Amino acid sequence: MRLRPETDPVAPTAELQPGAGVDAPPAPGTEASRPADPAPARATRRARLTAAARKAAPSSAVAAVFGLAMAASFPPYGVWPLSVLAVAGLALVLRGRTVRQGAWLGFAFGFPFFLWLLVWLRSVTWIAVVVLSGVEACYLVLMAGLMVCAQRLRWWPVWCASLWVTQELVRDRLPFGGFSWGRLAFANTGSPFTPLAALGGAPLVSFAVALSGTLLAAAALAGHRAWREDRRTLRGALRGAAALAMSAAVLCAGLLVPVHTNAVGHVRIAVVQGNVQQPGLHFLGRPMKILDNHVQATLRLAADIRSGKVQKPDLVLWPENSSDLDPFTNPAAYDKITEAVQAVGVPVLVGALVDGPDATHVQNEGIVWDPVTGPGAHYTKQHPVPFGEYVPFRKELTKVVSQLNEIPRDFYPGKGTGVMQIGPARLGDVICFEVAYDGIVRDTVNAGARAIVVQTNNATYGRTGQPEQQLAMSRLRAIEHGRTVVTAATSGISAVVAPDGRILQHSKEFTQQVLTADIPLRDQKTVADRVGAAPEWVLAMVGILSCAAAVALGRRDRTRRVTR
Repeated sequence: MRLRPETDPVAPTAELQPGAGVDAPPAPGTEASRPADPAPARATRRARLTAAARKAAPSSAVAAVFGLAMAASFPPYGVWPLSVLAVAGLALVLRGRTVRQGAWLGFAFGFPFFLWLLVWLRSVTWIAVVVLSGVEACYLVLMAGLMVCAQRLRWWPVWCASLWVTQELVRDRLPFGGFSWGRLAFANTGSPFTPLAALGGAPLVSFAVALSGTLLAAAALAGHRAWREDRRTLRGALRGAAALAMSAAVLCAGLLVPVHTNAVGHVRIAVVQGNVQQPGLHFLGRPMKILDNHVQATLRLAADIRSGKVQKPDLVLWPENSSDLDPFTNPAAYDKITEAVQAVGVPVLVGALVDGPDATHVQNEGIVWDPVTGPGAHYTKQHPVPFGEYVPFRKELTKVVSQLNEIPRDFYPGKGTGVMQIGPARLGDVICFEVAYDGIVRDTVNAGARAIVVQTNNATYGRTGQPEQQLAMSRLRAIEHGRTVVTAATSGISAVVAPDGRILQHSKEFTQQVLTADIPLRDQKTVADRVGAAPEWVLAMVGILSCAAAVALGRRDRTRRVTR
């Protein structure tokens, strides 16, 4: 092989000729010396994004429709079968996607779902609806990306159903204590799935709903494959039929779970719904208006008792914020409560905001007010609502969002359960949104509560669907813990829920009303009370480990292909 000499005696090479060749530097000041125009690159990038968006539009629209169907499965609509169909639809639309595509489809499903589910926040501001919906949808983004991995494994319906529990576990706890709205279990508080709550709580109900949905998706895929491939028609049909049968079996499994309602005693209660001056964000009206409403309703109850129209209750329940002034710093409020309690002649559970341990905090409390001894045992709400009852990073955020200054003092969290002796009954107090959190209600029952009281104030969200959503949670808790759940609401919906989840009585919104009922007191604990959060953590870990297995198997297969 002849090597080229470094120099040519006849003529200089092109590389040595000034200005010749593609690598020759341009002369200073020439057009070629100027930086390349970034416009073509931007145009190319824009074209790629536009093409990708057009390609993803049909599947994104389908995912959004299933997200809206999921929202319709929750109260106030309550079409619970849509929750199963929505899970199946999301599983189908994720089939064969990349992880990145799956993540986007998770957002396309989750954002409209939460936007419709949380529309009641418009009473505060529409910005809150959009921002919170976007944040909550991010959890479904992660779940959908992981579901794409899990679908590559055998028995993928089980792994994908477990990932629904994983998503709900994280969303129930992070950030700032989590936000539990939108769990599959809360759309199924009156469905065949509901009795499963007595075995494994809300997480087991969510898992069963998700498993029934993913099995339904597997049946649809098997049927479609059998229809397209004539040679495997019988095998595909059998596979699809088996998946469909398992989906139905999961749906009906809850019907085999016994729901115990036997009682070891009864107590007669009266629930006073005093109403508010006006619905919406500024429901308080003039000072002491809400307290006056509850006092007057209680005085009428006392008059009806004296006249024999109503049997005297053993105790009376007032809702959260039934006293709009701190009775310990306002003598007039203290005297009014005492007047009402003495008139009815039995202990009253009063809801009030009282001063906290320092000047910057306030406490949301349920206070047992005795007709003889006055205020006694009390429960302080353990789980204040972020951005509603306290402001995280107040100093920094109030500079950006001035509306947060409308929360002048943060709520100070309580440290113990709400189990208190109210008259002849040992009841467990849970305040408002706390009914959405598994651990708070479970700890209250395990501490000795024989029935559960939910003190709540939904006047801000009246006639928006939020009171119905919260009442559905009370129905689930009743079956989960085998306890009567009594909801005392300022403006509605007050209700009495039996241990089997049936709503025995309920009030209308924005009316002054008194409910009276004999409720059973129970000491027996359910399996869910005993096992606690163990089923939730086990199912969540199964989902995570399935994804890890899918990733490991994918890497092994790629390594084998490279080494062949």
